[in-house]
Amino acid sequence: MKIILIEDVKKQGKKGDAIDVKDGYGTFLVNSKQAVLASETNLGRLKKENDQKEKDYLNDIKQAEKLKASIEKIELSFVVKTGEQDKVFGSISQKQIAEQLKEKGFNIDKKQIKVASPIATLGFHNVEIELHKKVSAEVKIELTK
Repeated sequence: MKIILIEDVKKQGKKGDAIDVKDGYGTFLVNSKQAVLASETNLGRLKKENDQKEKDYLNDIKQAEKLKASIEKIELSFVVKTGEQDKVFGSISQKQIAEQLKEKGFNIDKKQIKVASPIATLGFHNVEIELHKKVSAEVKIELTK
């Protein structure tokens, strides 16, 4: 029996997969509303949905690329307190970076900001921002006294 999964089914497949199963199991999945029969209509609908998902995915990547181009043009600057030998008190957090990006008009969540090591020295630092699974931007951060 050929069916199309409406939701993820353990050890069978993910939502949208068209799979072959034994008749009894297929009937169970259809009756429990986890799948529908793979008719011509349903297969056509599945193809349209997959095409739309692909378009949306590519559109998201384009939007992320545009955002990357504009983010990489800016430079963030933080004034920090320092002690002896210009040692910085504390470090700059992802939250502080996200707030400054928001002030400049970019709506970036702090979870998207990847800081490899604490930003706790004066000077310039590069920070990665994950805009999409396949698109990352790098923003320059300057720490001054």
